[in-house]
Amino acid sequence: MFTFRKMFYICKVLFTFCITLMTYIMTSQKQRTIKLAMWTWSWVATLAIATFGPKFIWDDHQLLTVLAVSVNLANGILMIAANRNFFNALDELQRKIHVEALAITLGLTVVAGITFSLLDITNLIPFDAEIGFLVGFMGITYMIALFINRKRYV
Repeated sequence: MFTFRKMFYICKVLFTFCITLMTYIMTSQKQRTIKLAMWTWSWVATLAIATFGPKFIWDDHQLLTVLAVSVNLANGILMIAANRNFFNALDELQRKIHVEALAITLGLTVVAGITFSLLDITNLIPFDAEIGFLVGFMGITYMIALFINRKRYV
């Protein structure tokens, strides 16, 4: 027979299960975010070493430069894997928000990058079109698109 006490116990067990599951999901999501941040900063650090090391640390030693670039490449691949794991762990709404932001970022970066390069080739700008400008534009565009999409869907 189903008594109030049994019903209360079942609700308590289900509630505890849901709380445990949500805690696991949130902890897991937090851990994935931290892991992605660690791989990203690690990649940035190896990029800085590969960029500035030949000039300031090891005086253009070719073997050390190749090693630094190789470590940076391997770090970049691992960062991409962490990014993939992060996106695969998102729920449907979060994934939709990020995919739309990525689509906007990709489109704007291609159009702006080609236009920026064209301005450089035709000497309509007084400086060289460096990749750093495009990477900065990409980051800012992604952050703005992500912010707008979060406001729109949440």
